[in-house]
Amino acid sequence: MPSTSIRKTDYDPESRVLSVWFVASAKRYEFEDVPPETFAAFKAAFAKGRYFNEHIRNHFRYRQVAPATMRDDGKL
Repeated sequence: MPSTSIRKTDYDPESRVLSVWFVASAKRYEFEDVPPETFAAFKAAFAKGRYFNEHIRNHFRYRQVAPATMRDDGKL
């Protein structure tokens, strides 16, 4: 089921970094050292926002990722 609070997620199993893009703020955060089992459960969760709040937020170190900016020639 689509989430009303989380627009997109991406997970890199090698680095164990979970990237989460939020709907309301349009911001992206990277969460470090997230186990693959946690990502799999997050991906399968019916209520992704609830799962995120209960199992990811405040459980893993994170940082906000600056959005890509447009160059003068119109490319990212």
